[in-house]
Amino acid sequence: MRGLAGKRVLVSGGSSGIGAATARRFLEEGSRVVIGGLDPHEVERAVAELAPLGEVSGLAGDVSSEADATGLVDGAATALGGLDVLVNNAGTAWREPFLEITPEHWDRVIAVNLRGMFLVAQAAARLLVAQGRGGVILNMSSTNGIGGEGDYAHYNASKAGVLLLTKTMAVELGRHGIRVNALCPGYIRTPLNSAIAAGLEGDFVSAYERDHIPLGRAGLAEEVAAAYAFLASDDAAFVHGTELVIDGGQLAVM
Repeated sequence: MRGLAGKRVLVSGGSSGIGAATARRFLEEGSRVVIGGLDPHEVERAVAELAPLGEVSGLAGDVSSEADATGLVDGAATALGGLDVLVNNAGTAWREPFLEITPEHWDRVIAVNLRGMFLVAQAAARLLVAQGRGGVILNMSSTNGIGGEGDYAHYNASKAGVLLLTKTMAVELGRHGIRVNALCPGYIRTPLNSAIAAGLEGDFVSAYERDHIPLGRAGLAEEVAAAYAFLASDDAAFVHGTELVIDGGQLAVM
C-alpha cells in the first residue's frame, strides 16, 4: 500500500485476533506500531511474536477507562514520537437473548465497544489536531451495526453507534485533514467467535457459512487487516466518513 512505510500506528485491541493480524500487516508495510490490549500477558506475548517484523511495543489497559484510554494514546505517542494512524479496534461480544440481558452485561458491552471507541478516538484526534499534520482514524464496527442479529442486542446497538460516531467525527475532523472511516466485518474466524461457537449446539460455523455467507466460508483476520491497511494508505486518500463492509456477501442474503 502506498504511504504506510514509516507511519506511526496505534492498534487498540491489538494483542489477538483481527488486531494482532492488523499489527502484523502494518509492520509488513514498514509502519512502526504500538498495540494495546486488556491482558498484560497477552500483550507481552503478541509483542514478542511480532518483534521480528519491525518496531513494535505494547501497552495494557481497559479502553472503557478514561485514564487507560488516554494513557494508551499518550504512551503510543511517546513510544513512536507522535501518531499518524489509529486503528480503533478494541471490542467485546457475547451471545444472549434480549430478554435475558442484564443491565450489567448491557453496560459492559456498551462501555467497551462504544464508550471505549469514543475515548480512544477523542484522545487520538486531539493529538492529531495538535500535531497539525492530519492523520487517519479507523473505527471497528460490524455488519451487526447495519442489520440486527438475534441474541446480540447489546452488541448490535454498540456497533450501530460506532457508525454514527464515525460519520460525525468525519464531519468535524475533515477540516483538520483527519480522515475517519469504519470497518464492518461479517463473520470472521477469531478466538472470540470461536469461543462463542464452541458453546452452541452442532457445527454452528459450517451451518452459518452455508446458510448466510454466499462465498461459503468465514472471513480471515488477515482479510480485515488488509482493509485496515487500505483505508490507512494513500490509496484511500479521498475515502472519508463511510464504512467498508468485509462480509463475503453476508448482507446480500435475504
